[in-house]
Amino acid sequence: MATRSLNKVMLIGHLGKDPELRYTSNGVAVANFSIATNETWKDQDGNLQERTEWHNIVMWAKLAEIAGEWLKKGKQVYLEGRIQTRSYDDKNGVKKYFTEVVATEMIMLGGPGGAGASGGGGSAQASSVNEPGQQSEKEEDLPF
Repeated sequence: MATRSLNKVMLIGHLGKDPELRYTSNGVAVANFSIATNETWKDQDGNLQERTEWHNIVMWAKLAEIAGEWLKKGKQVYLEGRIQTRSYDDKNGVKKYFTEVVATEMIMLGGPGGAGASGGGGSAQASSVNEPGQQSEKEEDLPF
């Protein structure tokens, strides 16, 4: 019997910039943006320390269109998805690696006033039909 594995990510963070919405040559929407998560702790001297981690996010299809319309810089969002690492050759022929979270579920947190505002949010989920692994689009043809 084959061993099972799991690649699942859950993040709550704030957008570092507005999502960049584009379309593939097949007309499939793709959104790219980054979110920041913060970790705080006390060091051995009792001083409060903080570290920010930035996560590159990609969304596909209807979820990408929703993100492009409703998410803005500073907005708090909950995301679920999986980690994916891609590689490409830069202009000097050196192989570079890029790790991102492919988000398949999203809940917008805070109110319409932006991050941390009280009030409801909205949620969206990607259709499994539109997962990037199932696209006929080649990665070389993607607009980023």
